[in-house]
Amino acid sequence: MAVNVDLSGLVDAVGDAIVVSDPDGAIVVWNPAAERIFGFTSAEALGQPLDLITPDRHRRRHWDGYANTMRTGVTKYGTKLLRVPALHKDGHSLSIAFTVGLLKDEDGLVTGIVAVIRDETERWSEEKRLRQRISDLEAESKERIPS
Repeated sequence: MAVNVDLSGLVDAVGDAIVVSDPDGAIVVWNPAAERIFGFTSAEALGQPLDLITPDRHRRRHWDGYANTMRTGVTKYGTKLLRVPALHKDGHSLSIAFTVGLLKDEDGLVTGIVAVIRDETERWSEEKRLRQRISDLEAESKERIPS
């Protein structure tokens, strides 16, 4: 049985952010989950460069990779899960995980990039806290063992 799917409804319904940018890096799709995660409304985000959510210290590397992907039509990341810092509208840092995919026209030319993004700030903070706790416990253990 074939199911008729409204793709715009699908993009709006998912819990992960879906962000699509054009070949110049301007945002052309910004779903409700992107609004929730990053704090920018669709009206504020559409047409803006991805700098909107990319921390200053990562922008050069981001844009170098973006330009290379647009030039070659290939991304080295494929279905690999990427974890990077990002920015919220209010300025606080986020830790996000995402996958990217290339959107191509009928001739195979890249027309955009889609990213499916999840906010992992809470998980990342908990892992950082646990790593610190392990480090502290290891240091205490070394102090108790006589040399």
